[in-house]
Amino acid sequence: MMLRYLRTFFSTVFTPLARLLLRLGLTPNAVTVIGTAGVSLGALIFYPLGQLFWGTVVITLFVFSDLVDGLMARLGDKKSEIGGFLDSVFDRIQDSAVFLGLMLWFFGTGDDYWIGVSASVCLILGLLVSYIRARAESLGYDANTGIAERPERMVLTLVFTGFIGLGVPQTALLVVLTLLAAASLITVIQRIATVIRQAR
Repeated sequence: MMLRYLRTFFSTVFTPLARLLLRLGLTPNAVTVIGTAGVSLGALIFYPLGQLFWGTVVITLFVFSDLVDGLMARLGDKKSEIGGFLDSVFDRIQDSAVFLGLMLWFFGTGDDYWIGVSASVCLILGLLVSYIRARAESLGYDANTGIAERPERMVLTLVFTGFIGLGVPQTALLVVLTLLAAASLITVIQRIATVIRQAR
């Protein structure tokens, strides 16, 4: 619920930027690509170097492209199926880059095996959550349910990763990633059960 209000707030804040980008001739798809490149480079360059705070800052600067491109599509009447498809695909790329960056650091110099494992599980289950929904919809079912949606997963991961970069004990990130992994597993089960009920 809180994230829904925050999304409304940020939509208002970024509407002028979306209008400006449209006037400059940028398309929503171009903003999607630029945002994904920024998030991926921030995660895969800064995180493996142990720069968790600055990596999170860079990622945050670009992660709002996911909101801006949608605003641009609505304001410029540029909504399209291919735009929605690309947005969904690039969201998965961004998520994967963030968790992969954490895995590279904590399995390496960061030397925290369990945080690395938790990040790995979050990556796998996050992709599975999205795949189940896409596969269900391709079969004519609705699997848009569950307690672990993408915005919540990414906000919590980025916030606590940034905190670790500022000196908060790493245990906090381990707890958050473990809870997110559990929530993602529950979501996977919920979505499978939902599809099975509809199929019957």
